[in-house]
Amino acid sequence: MHTIKCTVKSVKGFCSAGCEVGDTFIVQEAFLLAPGSPKPLCLHALTAMAPYLTAYGRHTDAEDWINQKKEFQCPDSSNSVVFAVERL
Repeated sequence: MHTIKCTVKSVKGFCSAGCEVGDTFIVQEAFLLAPGSPKPLCLHALTAMAPYLTAYGRHTDAEDWINQKKEFQCPDSSNSVVFAVERL
């Protein structure tokens, strides 16, 4: 399993969890969350990203579609937070 770093890339509107550009969190091996920046994370954003983070954390063939993903977005279309993702 890969460790994944998620970094807030942009915030459109108002994030009720207080996410700001540059905030981070880590998805560790075994799919445990570790705070990077000490801020809350919206449950809606986390549940929307969870299936993708699970796939992104797995070792996959180079041509697998998940390897092309570089960012995920929370589901709030009016107040959206975009998270850049990278394998560590």
